[in-house]
Amino acid sequence: MSSLSQHAVVTGSSAGIGRAIALSLLASGWRVTGLDVAAPCIEQAGFTHVALDLSRGDDIARAAASLRGVDALVHAAGVLRVGPLGQLEPAGGELMWRLHVDAATRLADVFLPAMAAKGAGRMVLIGSRVAQGMPGRSQYAATKAALVALARSWAAEVAAQGVTVNVISPAATQTGMLNDPSRVGSAPRLPPIGRLIQAEEIAALVGYLLSPAAAAITGQDIAICGGASLPR
Repeated sequence: MSSLSQHAVVTGSSAGIGRAIALSLLASGWRVTGLDVAAPCIEQAGFTHVALDLSRGDDIARAAASLRGVDALVHAAGVLRVGPLGQLEPAGGELMWRLHVDAATRLADVFLPAMAAKGAGRMVLIGSRVAQGMPGRSQYAATKAALVALARSWAAEVAAQGVTVNVISPAATQTGMLNDPSRVGSAPRLPPIGRLIQAEEIAALVGYLLSPAAAAITGQDIAICGGASLPR
């Protein structure tokens, strides 16, 4: 896939990882449509903002129906709610499921078949190293683990049609989410490299996975962990 005149849809484009991805793709010549409930923070030629609540299925359906010629879909929107056993909040768990899993499912159900029909396309889901399990983050971990299962299943369905589906799972990343009051008492774990992952590093990998060189990579959960997955 050449980036020239290619169209990418990026969720969560108004902040953090999603914003870094949108900016990186714009710099590479992509047209980008950002889906976010927050006001746009990107003012560049080639960028279009669509305001919607990704936790609402009817909002997603309206937005998806209005978009045509989508070559790549990057689902980066996310939220974190933490809590140990005995203090789990059903509302927080439901919100994370709707935003991380249900939104991805609804978007994929529209865009992946269209990509397969034209014989080319890319989808990247932003997961998390927490998907492997972490005390106090069980509900968040469950939603991110679900993304891996979805990606592998979808990848198997569309691989023969030239469409790839992958997950990028970062360790603790330097974004505004680290300052979310809801995570008080659940500090991020610094990776062995001695610093947090940068959103731009994740964006760089997204760009590669959307490139022609990555056509043979599909159904994978790729960690950007700063050494967090290494034996210690």
